[in-house]
Amino acid sequence: MAAVFLCLTVHETCHGLAALALGDPTAKSRHRISLNPLRHIDWFGLLFMFMAGFGWAKPVPVDPRYFKHPKRGMALTALAGPVSNLLLAFLALLLGKLIALYAPYSAAWGMTFDFLVYTLAPLSIGLGVFNLIPIPPLDGSKVLGALLPDRLYWVQLRYERYGFALLLVLSFLGVGGGIISRGMMAVYGVFVTLIFG
Repeated sequence: MAAVFLCLTVHETCHGLAALALGDPTAKSRHRISLNPLRHIDWFGLLFMFMAGFGWAKPVPVDPRYFKHPKRGMALTALAGPVSNLLLAFLALLLGKLIALYAPYSAAWGMTFDFLVYTLAPLSIGLGVFNLIPIPPLDGSKVLGALLPDRLYWVQLRYERYGFALLLVLSFLGVGGGIISRGMMAVYGVFVTLIFG
């Protein structure tokens, strides 16, 4: 549970930080740039994560009118979440390597190593990879939107409200789970190779 809270909190906070850096103070004004997980957790979304294999936090409020280039601003703000999860996983594995090299052997350090390397890192990578799927309301849909011509972008926005239902159907049918798992394991394998050799 601690790993879930940490991954979601970092993800949502980085959305807010990216929006602020691009000129939108909305998340800051609503106290969503915070490492307090209670500001980000949607308890129903958290429950759904354990029941259906995916869930959600409270969406960070973003007002694209503050962005000089709204489509690009939305894409960069959305991308900040998954990228932060990949960076968190990389740091977790790096800390695990430092523990393995320098920490005196003890049960406490062993549990910390296991948490960082076998719980936090794969979970954070999984969250990052999952959110890159280009289906609304996932972050990948906003990244895709920045690449679409305006006509298709507005079509995407028009049907965005059906994205969650599509995700539910795909989840209950078990469609795409294997691809996401393989993607997560591929990224995890690259990170482990880079850090542990």
